Amino acid sequence: MAVMARLSRLFRGFLGLFVSGLEEANPEALMEAARQEFRDKMAQYNLALAQMAGVAERLKNQIKNKTARAQELSRRIMANHQAGNLELAGTLARELQELKGDLTTDTNELQETETAYQANLRQAKVSQKEFEDKINKLQKQLSQVKIKEAQAEAAAALSSVAFKVGDLGDSMKTVEEVLNKRYERSAGKARVAADLVNMNEIQEKESERKALEQSALAEFLASQGIQPAATPETPSAAKEIGPAR
Repeated sequence: MAVMARLSRLFRGFLGLFVSGLEEANPEALMEAARQEFRDKMAQYNLALAQMAGVAERLKNQIKNKTARAQELSRRIMANHQAGNLELAGTLARELQELKGDLTTDTNELQETETAYQANLRQAKVSQKEFEDKINKLQKQLSQVKIKEAQAEAAAALSSVAFKVGDLGDSMKTVEEVLNKRYERSAGKARVAADLVNMNEIQEKESERKALEQSALAEFLASQGIQPAATPETPSAAKEIGPAR
């Protein structure tokens, strides 16, 4: 028996955790269940109010009919008294007396019923307003919770992305390595090409080109009877200033 009791408590505990998890994951369902429960209770409350209102209406009709009966009895009493029918007038007077007692009782009951009905009606309206306010507050709170959860998820995602960017990540590191290898390979090729160029040979070809150009120019001027201008001589070395040694 002790084992069964422990198993029963354990099962109830697991069931409670399961239900709590469902409630936490579905607050909208809880709110809808609360609405339905409130509607059911209000339906019962309204039914009780309707019964109370029915009692008040029945008392009003009774008072109305008994008041009319009392007026009729009063006329008959006066008529029989004037006609000398004292015995009948006495019987009617006794009936009128009892009827007035009933009217007093009915009037008091109607007043009490109306007071209770109005008090319960106000209580129903207050309860309904309080429930609506509570639902609106919970809806706002639920909206705020959803916004905060979305912000937290976005912040977590951004934090994760920022961490990967700061660490470059495997893909970024691969791109960096590829670009570095391509740069080194291109730079090496450029250096080899530059080292292979013979600068002396290039300068000789440049001097030869200029000499051929000047020779062609002199030949053209001679054919035109123009004496070519003297080629400027290379200036001598600068003389030293001061007394000759």
